[in-house]
Amino acid sequence: MASGGGNYRNGTHRNSLKGTTTTATDRPLSVNSNPSKPALKSKSLSSVGASSGLRKSGPGSPGGGAAKDHAGVPGRVRVAVRLRPRNAEELVADADFADCVELQPELKGLKLRKNNWDTDTYEFDEVLTEFASQKRVYEVVAKPVVESVLNGYNGTIMAYGQTGTGKTYTLGRLGEEDTADRGIMVRAMEDILADVSSESDSVSVSYLQLYMESLQDLLDPTNDNISIVEDPKSGDVSLPGATLVEIRDQQSFLELLQLGEAHRYAANTKLNTESSRSHAVLMVHVKRSVKGREPALSCENSNGTSMAKSLRPPLVRKGKLVVVDLAGSERIDKSGSEGHALEEAKSINRTLSALGKCINALAENSAHIPVRDSKLTRLLRDSFGGTARTSLVITIGPSPRHRGETASTIMFGQRAMKVENMLKLKEEFDYKSLARRLDIQLDKLIMEHERKQKAFEDEIERITIDARNQISEAERNYADAMEKERLKYQKEYMESINKLEEKWMMNQQKQGGEREMVSTAEEVTELEKLLSKETSLRKAAEQELNNLKSQIAQFKMSEASANSEILKLRKMLEDEAYQKEKLEGEISMLQTQLLQLSFEADETRRRLDRGGLGKVPGGLDSLISQVRPQLKNSENGEKASVAKLFEQVGLQKILSLLEAEDADVRIHAVKVVANLAAEETNQQKIVEAGGLGSLLMLLRSSDDETIHRVAAGAIANLAMNETNQELIMSQGGIGLLSNTAANAQDPQTLRMVAGAIANLCGNDKLQTKLRGEGGIKALLGMVKCGHPDVLAQVARGIANFAKCESRASTQGSKTGRSLLIEDGALPWIVQNANNDVSPIRRHVELALCHLAQHGKLSFSSEVLWRFLFIKIFIIGLQSPNCRSECQRHDKRRCLMGASPHLSRLCTGRHKNSCRSDTYF
Repeated sequence: MASGGGNYRNGTHRNSLKGTTTTATDRPLSVNSNPSKPALKSKSLSSVGASSGLRKSGPGSPGGGAAKDHAGVPGRVRVAVRLRPRNAEELVADADFADCVELQPELKGLKLRKNNWDTDTYEFDEVLTEFASQKRVYEVVAKPVVESVLNGYNGTIMAYGQTGTGKTYTLGRLGEEDTADRGIMVRAMEDILADVSSESDSVSVSYLQLYMESLQDLLDPTNDNISIVEDPKSGDVSLPGATLVEIRDQQSFLELLQLGEAHRYAANTKLNTESSRSHAVLMVHVKRSVKGREPALSCENSNGTSMAKSLRPPLVRKGKLVVVDLAGSERIDKSGSEGHALEEAKSINRTLSALGKCINALAENSAHIPVRDSKLTRLLRDSFGGTARTSLVITIGPSPRHRGETASTIMFGQRAMKVENMLKLKEEFDYKSLARRLDIQLDKLIMEHERKQKAFEDEIERITIDARNQISEAERNYADAMEKERLKYQKEYMESINKLEEKWMMNQQKQGGEREMVSTAEEVTELEKLLSKETSLRKAAEQELNNLKSQIAQFKMSEASANSEILKLRKMLEDEAYQKEKLEGEISMLQTQLLQLSFEADETRRRLDRGGLGKVPGGLDSLISQVRPQLKNSENGEKASVAKLFEQVGLQKILSLLEAEDADVRIHAVKVVANLAAEETNQQKIVEAGGLGSLLMLLRSSDDETIHRVAAGAIANLAMNETNQELIMSQGGIGLLSNTAANAQDPQTLRMVAGAIANLCGNDKLQTKLRGEGGIKALLGMVKCGHPDVLAQVARGIANFAKCESRASTQGSKTGRSLLIEDGALPWIVQNANNDVSPIRRHVELALCHLAQHGKLSFSSEVLWRFLFIKIFIIGLQSPNCRSECQRHDKRRCLMGASPHLSRLCTGRHKNSCRSDTYF
C-alpha cells in the first residue's frame, strides 16, 4: 500500500517526492516465463509504458487494431473500474461523510482515501464514473473482445466486486423497459448476430451457474452436475454435458437469458435485496467460414491438381466468448447471512479466494498455478494465463463504510493487469462440408453419365429404325416393279399369240389348193419374223431383269453398309459400356476415399479436441500423402485403402454395411469383404464375425448381379478352408450358389459361382450332400455359357469330385456307380477331352484318369468302355505330363487294374487281336 502522494499503476509505485525512478524488468509476464519476482513498489510507470510500447501485435493479432492493447502489451488482461452511485441507504447513513474514492477519468486513475489527509493513487486501463452509460461501458470494456471473437479468438469478459456494486447490472441487464440499460451480454450478441452470415456461420449459446462448487445448467435445471473436461496437451476446457442452443435472432437470445435468470440462485441480504448466490457463466460459440482462403495443396500433374482441389476442405474459425458474472464478495458481519445463506457466502468467498490466488501466482510468475483448487479457476483457465483475450471490469461503491472491500477489489484489479495471455487464432478444416460437396459432385457425374448414355442409346435406336425402314421400302419397290414388268410382258405375249392365230385362220379360209404351199411358206416367214421379234422382246426383258437385279444388288450393298454402320454403333455402345464400368470403378474408389475421409475427419476432430489446432496442418498433409499414392497406383492404393479401412473401422462395422439400404454402399462393402477374404489371415476373422452368413444372405435376398458376383467370389475364397467348407454346406450355401448360377447372365458371375462349387467338390466328407443338393447339376448347367473361364472352373470341380470318389473307392469306403456318371457328366467330359484351352483339357484329363481308377463304373456296353479306354490312353500319351515310356506303362497298368470289366475287354474274347498295346 502506498503512502500519501504516491502513485500506483499495475501494482507499482512511483515516488514523486524523490524524483528518482527504479526500473524493473520490462519483459512481459506470462505463465510460461519465470522471471525474478518484481517488487510491488519498485517498478515505475514510465518503464512499463516504454517497454510495452516496443511490443507490437503481429499480423495474426485479433480484430486488427482492436487486438492491440492501449498499454502496448499484446494479450495483457485489460481492467476497467466502474463506480456505483450512492443508493438511498448510503445517502442517509453517509450524508456527513465524503466518498472513499475519487475518480480521475482523464488520467485513467483513482484515489482511495485512507483518511482525511492521506490517499493512495491507482491507474487502470479505463475509469468509468457513476455517470457512464451502459453503451460507454460496453464500448471500452467488451467491444474489443467481441471483435476478437468474431475473428477467431477466444475472449472473456468478467465482472468482479463487492456484492451490491452493480456487476449483474453491468453484464446481464436485459433492458426490457429502457433499451439504454442493456448490459454487455445483450449488446455483445447484437454485434455478433449483425456480423455473422446466417447461411455459412453459426452462433450457439450455453448458460451455466457455479453454485456451491456444483456446475449446473441454467437452461436445463435437471442437469445439475456438469463435468469439466480438460485437454492434457492444449489445456482447452470443454463442457460436454452442457445444453448448447443455436441462436438465430436477438429475441430468442433474450428469452434464453430470461429462462436462465429465472433458475439462478439469489437471496436477500443486508447489502443487497437480490444478491446473486452463484457465479453465472455465459458461453457463446461462434463458427465462421473463412472466405477467400484455401489450404495450399500442390500436385505434379493435372489429374492430381483437380483431385487435390476437390479434396480441399473449407477453412472455419471458431471463437468462444465467455461472460462471467461473479457472485459478490461479502463479509458475514455486514451481510448478516446465517443458516444456508451463510454456507453459500462461505462457498462464494472460497471460490473468489481461489481465483485471487491464481491471479497472484500469474502476476508473480510463480512456477505453480493452483488452478485446480476450484471449479471456477478451472473454467477460467484459458481466461487468465491462457490463449483468450480477457477484459475485467471491477465494480466498487463510494461508501466509506465499505472502504476495506473497495480496497480489496482495487488490488485484485491491479494484480490482474499484470497477467498476460498468449492469444491464438482458432482455425480448423470443415470435413463435413467437404464430404457433402463430394456427394454432390458424385451425383452430378452419375446423372450426366446416365443422360449421355440414354441419348446415345436413343440415337442408336433411331438409326436402326431408319435403316430398317429404308431396307423395307427398297424391298417393296423392287417387288412391285418386278410384278409390273412380269404382267406387262405376259400381256404382250398373249396378245401376239392371239393375233397370229387370227391371221393364220384367215389365211386358211382365203387360200386353198395350190396356193396353200406358198401361203404356208409365207406364213413360216411371217412366223420367223414374229419369232425374231419375240426374241428381241425376250432379250429386252432379260436386260430389264438384269437391271432390276443390279438394283437389288445395290440395295443389298446399302443393307450391308447399314449393317456395318450398326456394328460400328454397337462397338461404340460397348466402348461406352466399358467407359461406364470404368467410371463406376472410379466412383467406387471415390466412395472408398469418402468413407476413409469421414473416419479420418472424425479421428481428426477427436484429435483436435485433444490436441488443439496446432496439429491440423499435419493431419491434412497426412491425408494428402495417403491420397496421392492411390491416384498413381490404383491397385496398390486399393489394397492399402482396404487394409487401412480394416484397421481403423474394424471388421464388425464393415460387415454391418452389408445390410445398408443404399445399394452402392452394399456393393462397396461386399467388395471390401471379398478383398479381405483373399488373405488367409483374415478368413477366420470374417467367419467368426458372421461374415459368411452375411454373404449367403446377400445371395438369398439381393437381386443385384454385381453383389452376387462379388459375394460368390468372397465365398470362393472362404471355401478354400476345409472348416469353412462344412459351414457353407451346413448353412445351405450350395443351394444358394446353384440358384445364383441359374439366374446369372454375366460369365464372370458364373465363373465365381463355379469356383466356389469347385472348391467344395474337393472335400471327401461332403460328396453325398453336395450331390444331393444339386451341386453337380449346377456345375453341368453352367457349361451352356461356353465361356472358357467358366468351363475351366467346371472342369476343375468335376476333377476334384472324381478325385474324392476315386480315393473313397480305393479305401473301400464307397462302392457302386460313380455319382458323376449318374448325373450325366461323362458325355461332357469326353466331348471336352481335346479342348484347345489348356486349363479345361488338363482338368478333364485328371477327371478321366480318376474315373478310370474307380472300382465300379458300370457302363452299359462294352463299346462305350472301349471308346473311353482308347480316349483315356490317347489323352494320357499326348499329355505333356506323360511323355516317357515308363509313365505310359504306369498309366496302362493303372487303368488295366482299375476295372475288371476293362481287363475282360482286353484279355477275354479279344485276347489274340485286342491286346493292351493294340489300343495305343
